[in-house]
Amino acid sequence: MSGRGAVGAPVVRKDAAAKILGEARYVDDLSCPGMLHGATVRTRSAGGTVERIEFGPGVDWSSFVVVTASDIPGVNATQMIELDQPVLASGRYRHAGEPVVLLAHADRRLLREAVAAVRLHERPNPSPVFSIDDALALRGEVCPGNVYRDYRMERGDLAAGEAVADVVFEGRFETGSQEHVYIEPQGMLAQIDAAGVLVVEGSMQCPYYVLGTLTAVTGRDPGSVRVVQCTTGGGFGGKEEYPSHIAAHAALLSLRAGGRPVKLVYDRAEDMLATPKRHPSRTLVRIGARRDGRLAFLDVDFALDGGAYTTLSPVVLSRGVIHAPGPYACPHARVRGRAVATNHPPNGAFRGFGAPQSIFAIEQAMDGLARALGMTPLELRRVNLLRPGDRSVPGQPIDETTDFDAVLDQALYESDYLARREAFAAFNAGNAAAGLPLRRGIGLATFHHGAGFTGNGEVVLASMAKVRADRRGQVEVVASSSEMGQGNTTSLCQVVADALGVPLERVTQARVDTHDVPDSGPTVASRTCMVVGLILEQAARRLRAELVAKAGLPVEGADEHAFAAACARYLDGHPTLEAEARYEPPASVQWDEVVFEGSPYASYAWASYVAEVEVDLTTCEVALTGFTAVQEVGRVVNPVIAAGQVEGGVVQGIGFALFEKVVWDGNGTMANNRMTNYIIPTSADIPPVRVFFQEQPGGAGPSGAKGLGELPMDGPGPAILSAVNDALGTRIASLPVLPEDVMDALQAASAREAA
Repeated sequence: MSGRGAVGAPVVRKDAAAKILGEARYVDDLSCPGMLHGATVRTRSAGGTVERIEFGPGVDWSSFVVVTASDIPGVNATQMIELDQPVLASGRYRHAGEPVVLLAHADRRLLREAVAAVRLHERPNPSPVFSIDDALALRGEVCPGNVYRDYRMERGDLAAGEAVADVVFEGRFETGSQEHVYIEPQGMLAQIDAAGVLVVEGSMQCPYYVLGTLTAVTGRDPGSVRVVQCTTGGGFGGKEEYPSHIAAHAALLSLRAGGRPVKLVYDRAEDMLATPKRHPSRTLVRIGARRDGRLAFLDVDFALDGGAYTTLSPVVLSRGVIHAPGPYACPHARVRGRAVATNHPPNGAFRGFGAPQSIFAIEQAMDGLARALGMTPLELRRVNLLRPGDRSVPGQPIDETTDFDAVLDQALYESDYLARREAFAAFNAGNAAAGLPLRRGIGLATFHHGAGFTGNGEVVLASMAKVRADRRGQVEVVASSSEMGQGNTTSLCQVVADALGVPLERVTQARVDTHDVPDSGPTVASRTCMVVGLILEQAARRLRAELVAKAGLPVEGADEHAFAAACARYLDGHPTLEAEARYEPPASVQWDEVVFEGSPYASYAWASYVAEVEVDLTTCEVALTGFTAVQEVGRVVNPVIAAGQVEGGVVQGIGFALFEKVVWDGNGTMANNRMTNYIIPTSADIPPVRVFFQEQPGGAGPSGAKGLGELPMDGPGPAILSAVNDALGTRIASLPVLPEDVMDALQAASAREAA
């Protein structure tokens, strides 16, 4: 790839060769002279008080590094939205699995024996809270009132809408917890280097989040703490806030050991037991329409199980509330959202963060309303889709660059939706008459997802990135955006190569190291390509303009040799050649965070998904037989990477819908915390996922790009459940749908029919 044109090209990923050849070094590949291994001793009860720590007999404790809360030199709290989660519990605690004691030793076998020998004398909480309903009813108290946040978003006059509604549907919808199952568990390596700097390397999404916690916990200034991202094997949100926690643990052990290297890496069982998961949700929906199907009002009560500490629940809740009305025009609406406290381990960010839960509810409610109106799900959606000139329930104007009808039309065409819906109905009728057990169904979901941080979030972040070049014309992207398998290193290099007009081979990304790269904001929220990519595009253009003005680079027609020569001439008279840019919000993004009104996102991506299923009435198993995903995400920077993002997100959504159920034990921790009994979909369970893109103008990112990564998590759940209910005539209203859920629903349907 030479010259301009890198954006839009399906180039090979920058990190492909190292990962395929096994050359990429993950944190557990790292080893240092004198390195110790760390381990964690955790509580067992669902909240309570640690009254005493007993270090049992048979262990030479003098050979171990031991850290408790009393050894923390700084603040005993992870630096998140609130400071309520301790790095190490001392006295009172809120959930089973909470860290109390850290141990380190060179011998892993002895370390395991020592962990087993530590006994925590606990006085358990007599009335733990494990459900959203119990939390709201105050059947036990985790924190005052059991509510971390209570948000309200209103438009119009709900009573006026109810007065003109001809048909009203009410429903309760629930989604369960979900484990991230990133390919590489959590891990960190901490040590003091020769200059006296605390260096922490590991698997993470947000290096500057980790830096903030380390400086607070250790009491060191930022200049004496360095955070370096290793090759990271997946994150999906699970390595947004938790790495700050485990980094603090590794750092405390290293400091206690006099600066010796300490590596703390979880095995899969501990990772699944201790780390945050997707928030379970409970949503109550009342929705009304006129006889022609036009929505008259929408009333939503949305609640999330935040677990034992606040972590990122407020931002997850905020996004869920904003997305709760779906991509539909409704003159009168009210959404109330609450994140509640329970004695489960804290829940946190997970791809889509809040939107998959609330979008699931509104899509299922639309199906229920369509049934009550005597309309098809497609007809009701078609009538109510947001179109240019409309305003969404939050208040965002829909401009001429949005054509959601075109997205829906392509999904219907590519899936042959209408013909297959008719064919499946005939197939089911024939099988029922013949006494055969198979039933088929097809389901549709229409949805959108806002890219980037909500409202003023990007302004607060004030993200910065740089582009620098050497005298050979080699260019580096200098940003803290973490590559974790999603391909952003390649995409960002494509953006910079395109802006500079140099071959892609000349552009690389600098290692993410807080002593070298500026704070570009966290690698979350579908913001990296759109927000950081735009900053880098601006920085690259500034660098090029500097070369034109001061080094004789031709304005047009300069090849890579001319670019390199200009870089050399510039560096003959200057110590460095670099340009930086900082995020500046579009004028259109005006958001009132108090009343939830305005334009919450610079860009929305739009999508329509169609799922096809076959259900066996004998075994109650659901087989997904077809899946079509059409999305409009502005300019597609790399078609192969973008398609991979959709395919991966859809598969995670399929797991959320049909396979992945977190089973809680009596202490509120994950009972099935092994890959043997936490079931995720395999290639045998996934039909071909047919991915299509529309490129409509108007994205706020480089070359008009929008965010993509979160979007494909939103649609599979509602589309699949709609297909199951279509196949069976059931009214299942929760995810995941396991065979036992199908059996219960069939029995309920039989009872309704008999009645």
